[in-house]
Amino acid sequence: MSAHDYSFTTIDGKPLDLKDLAGKAVLVVNVASYCGFTPQYTDLQELHETYGPKGLVVLGVPCNDFGAQEPRTEPEIAKFCESMYEVTFPLTSKQKAIGPDAHAFYRWIAAQAGEGAAPKWNFHKYLIGKDGGLLGAWPSRVRPRSSEITEAVEAALR
Repeated sequence: MSAHDYSFTTIDGKPLDLKDLAGKAVLVVNVASYCGFTPQYTDLQELHETYGPKGLVVLGVPCNDFGAQEPRTEPEIAKFCESMYEVTFPLTSKQKAIGPDAHAFYRWIAAQAGEGAAPKWNFHKYLIGKDGGLLGAWPSRVRPRSSEITEAVEAALR
């Protein structure tokens, strides 16, 4: 199995099959509006603008699992991201990232890399390769524009 075996629903209710992103690198990030890491939306948007034309998809997955820091509805989340951070990368509908009701993608992450790889807080990042394999994971404190992540993204895009 690979990430390409999973799908989400976009924040505006459309299907988003990860298999449709085959051949692209995907940075999946569980996001929240009321978190101390919320300003990372700026870095995520910069990654989208810099690497999107080269084949990177930044995918924000709103999640209310950590500190109930994403209580908004999908339309409110979309409006917040657009108005506060000028986000143009895709967002999914709200998902569970941990526990028995976690989205199947996050359960796959835990199966691939161990339970310790499950998100511990908002803005946990996973890099998926062009073939759907898991290439890397970074905790919340690692900024999206850090050399750790940008170097991994550049390698994934080669």
